[in-house]
Amino acid sequence: MNTAMPVGVEDFAEIRGNYYWVDKTAVISAFLQDHKKVTLFTRPRRFGKTLMMSMLRYFFDIEGAEEHRRLFAGLEVAQDAEAMAQQGTRPVLFLTLKGWNGLSWDVMQVRVRERLGALFNAYDFLLDDELSAWEQDNFQDVLRNTLPFASLSSSLSFLMQLLEKHYGRKVVLLLDEYDVPIQSAWEHGYYDEAIDFFRDFFSSSLKTNSALDFAVLTGVLRIAKESIFSSLNNLKVDSVPQLKYPEAFGFTQTEVERMARDFGREDKLPEIRQWYDGYRFASHEIYNPWSVVNYFDNGCKPRTYWVNTSGNAILGEMLRHSRSRVMDKLAQVLQGGSLISRVREGFIYSEIYKNEAALYTMLVTTGYLTTKSVTETDLGMQVELILPNRELRSLYRIEILERYHSDEMDMEVDELMRAFIEDDIETVRVGLGQYLEVLTSSFDTAKGKESFYHGLVLGLVATLLDEYIIRSNRESGYGRYDIAVFPKQIGKCGMLIECKVAESEEALAAQAQAALHQIETRDYEAEFRARGVGQVLHYGIAFCGKRVCVLLK
Repeated sequence: MNTAMPVGVEDFAEIRGNYYWVDKTAVISAFLQDHKKVTLFTRPRRFGKTLMMSMLRYFFDIEGAEEHRRLFAGLEVAQDAEAMAQQGTRPVLFLTLKGWNGLSWDVMQVRVRERLGALFNAYDFLLDDELSAWEQDNFQDVLRNTLPFASLSSSLSFLMQLLEKHYGRKVVLLLDEYDVPIQSAWEHGYYDEAIDFFRDFFSSSLKTNSALDFAVLTGVLRIAKESIFSSLNNLKVDSVPQLKYPEAFGFTQTEVERMARDFGREDKLPEIRQWYDGYRFASHEIYNPWSVVNYFDNGCKPRTYWVNTSGNAILGEMLRHSRSRVMDKLAQVLQGGSLISRVREGFIYSEIYKNEAALYTMLVTTGYLTTKSVTETDLGMQVELILPNRELRSLYRIEILERYHSDEMDMEVDELMRAFIEDDIETVRVGLGQYLEVLTSSFDTAKGKESFYHGLVLGLVATLLDEYIIRSNRESGYGRYDIAVFPKQIGKCGMLIECKVAESEEALAAQAQAALHQIETRDYEAEFRARGVGQVLHYGIAFCGKRVCVLLK
């Protein structure tokens, strides 16, 4: 048994010969029994999607069929005679869109030309076939980067037609990380241009392509059909929470137990479960494979391995634009609670900051939340969402800290929050003033919107979750407090924070005093008394644009 862990290795043949291997070939048998013309698998990043595509490539590719057949010897699919009869029977075109990104549309066009040129170069033997003059010229234009960019949208289907002619068989198309260009376009401001091009690119490859046998796509997000798949009626999506192949990606409980036995570390199973289990795909509990592999590779040391991978920009952007209502719900989830939301079948980037259902759909499909239960209603699918595991809890805290980090500030979040706890009001004033001055331009806010300031303070306070219980907008006494901070350790003091917005800088002190008065007259300390917390700090905070007044009692 090879004991080297395949950290970052995504080639099936390389893993089979040199690394520890978890057999996922049963999915090939299941897929062949009932697959559609086009299948899209969406799973969180680092869940083995590229490795799965590599496995499919080695299984179906007509080139090197005999050599590749040996790779599957002894694996589950080798016991399926019907499946093995289809091994090595089709030309396969494998293309990853992983590097298709750029800071501008011009840069993206360069990336597309480079990647397609490299792909065509790998098949330059087709130029020796009996091609028409137009086919020869078209092929050479792609190689030389002289084809008009808009015409590149049909280049993939053109290459597949040449492959069908060469082999006399229709082509299997494998498109890995199909959503990377769209995400890059959304992040960098050329979304509309990218959608126009890639809608044609996918349509010509997947719908109007007579050379296509079947296609498999993988990605993180299920982009709505209205965006890029509007004309595609032959698409089957395998996506959270509705999955046909729940065990195809990630590690099952049985697989993790086998790994622990193989490495003689069955004593570590409770720790692995606490840190990396918790994803619910259909009725199956699934472990994060990237984190489990890194855990064993690092001598069974529990760490937040997922945070060191690329792609956390989604969570960071969501936190930067989140409203106080969203921060309230996330704070609840971070403390072991759940939230109820509808999830959508497709994701439209432009709706992420306008529609909570779109936002939570994104958090589920990207792996930042998972489903605890699913209920079908007349209005669609309603899900109860929870945090999967300890690793994700740490990841949220890291991203929250990043939200409030800037090289222009002298004070770190931890220092500011210590000042809150230790009633160092002058440091609190200075710290909040710095954060408002440096960071408010990053947020979608306007003077007079109390919800923005509430969300800002709540996000800061959420960094205390290891030692405190955070509650927001809850009833206590004779009203609803803004933010309450309850100590987990007996003897520590708690905090009540009430936020107000002043119409002018001159009114700041009066509004901060009104906030303190509200805490007292509405008896917000009632819940603290019920919990046995004796000392409670009262903070009245008033905001006006980038100015702040803090009073303490």
